Amino acid sequence: MKRIAIVLGAFHHDHVTRMLEVARITAKENNLEIVEEVWVPGSIEKPLALKRLLMREDIDGAVVLGIIERGETKHGYVMGQVVYDAIIQLQLEFMKPIGLGILGPEILPEQIPPRLDGYARAAVVATAKMLS
Repeated sequence: MKRIAIVLGAFHHDHVTRMLEVARITAKENNLEIVEEVWVPGSIEKPLALKRLLMREDIDGAVVLGIIERGETKHGYVMGQVVYDAIIQLQLEFMKPIGLGILGPEILPEQIPPRLDGYARAAVVATAKMLS
């Protein structure tokens, strides 16, 4: 059984908790063991948390879940680009898959609820496929 970690953004806690529930079910369905769940304040903290986890020999891959909502400025858009790039670089550096389940950037509040389950499920499935 492959072992994964999940990094979660706490800024949208209720929505991300729903994503975590779906991720747990999907992990079990795909024969993955979740060995660590780490909550961080927001998306900008996710790469550091991921790096700390990927350095561990007992973790084969990871899933990152969260939301980067559209704001009044381009802050979320820029943050999304930086965070996505950092996550992809970590994947290549450690040669361990990272399922990306971050809604956005620039997602509108009304677009969030119908996408929670699908993004969480897809992130876990992607990690499982890359580990097989």
